[in-house]
Amino acid sequence: QVQLVESGGGPVQAGDSLRLSCAASGRTFSSYAMAWFRQAPGKGRDFVAAISGSGVSTYYIDSVKGRFTISRDNAKNTVYLQMNRLKPEDTAVYFCAARVGGVFVTAPALYDDWGQGTQVTVSS
Repeated sequence: QVQLVESGGGPVQAGDSLRLSCAASGRTFSSYAMAWFRQAPGKGRDFVAAISGSGVSTYYIDSVKGRFTISRDNAKNTVYLQMNRLKPEDTAVYFCAARVGGVFVTAPALYDDWGQGTQVTVSS
């Protein structure tokens, strides 16, 4: 089990950038695939991006490709989501999630541990 704490959210204007961070506890961080999900008001939790345990492989939903970048620093037990050219439709609570085994998937039910979330609000 790993404990996750997100930070970096806040209110921004359309076109601005934010970098979310997710700090993980534990000594085997590199053995976890990590992902970011988001949940808009009244909607389900949607996959946004994921990264393998080694950091070599990444995957994004189409709507954030070219704008968002997921990365990780295994020495710091931290995963990041750099979000550029933000749009109002990116407004949501963003959650990071960890999956044992290092191979990422997009289904939230297959992730083992979750952070508490950080709010991102993009105004037009």
